[in-house]
Amino acid sequence: MTIHTTHSEVLKRLKRAQGHLKSIVTMLEEERSCLDIAQQLQAVESAITNAKRALVHDHIDHCLDKAVHEGKQSARDAIQEFKAISKYL
Repeated sequence: MTIHTTHSEVLKRLKRAQGHLKSIVTMLEEERSCLDIAQQLQAVESAITNAKRALVHDHIDHCLDKAVHEGKQSARDAIQEFKAISKYL
């Protein structure tokens, strides 16, 4: 697998989400307020969405373009892959 230029940023976002998830479990066990828990869930959702977006954009900007220019992938195949991955945005 190709290392994307954004992998370190994606990892940072996912680790942040992991920390939020851990705190949500603790909050539920401690019977904290639903508002507090919902706020933490929103933070997890946001972190994951941002990580996914960064990964997809990097793949489109670098991997697809590079594959076509290096002759590893036809333009038609790159377009199909672009359509497939853009569904995750």
